[in-house]
Amino acid sequence: MQNPRIIVIQKLYSYHFNKDENFNFPKHQFKKFIKDVVKGTIERKDLIDELMKNEISKEIDTKRTDLIIKIICMAAIFELMYKPETATKIIINEYLVSGSCFLKKSQTKFLNAILDKISKKIRR
Repeated sequence: MQNPRIIVIQKLYSYHFNKDENFNFPKHQFKKFIKDVVKGTIERKDLIDELMKNEISKEIDTKRTDLIIKIICMAAIFELMYKPETATKIIINEYLVSGSCFLKKSQTKFLNAILDKISKKIRR
């Protein structure tokens, strides 16, 4: 069964290009989790964008950073803010593992640094 965070990343990526998309969530053991994170990230996009601008704008230039890295960061930020029952280390690790399907090794290290920094701001 596919990693649920990979599905989250894919759904958010596809939403970026087609805002009118009706989400089709596949039958999955973690379907509710996937729906919560995808819809929650979209619903709170402005808040997440603001947080990214204030906290990691030096690391992420929204005009130059790969879209996939921004999407992974947004989903991780949503989880860090709204899924307190999930440990910070688990969220970061899961997004790094999932991100490695889409990113080069050097980009994964960059993502790790960003997620570590933002997690310390959100979950003091």
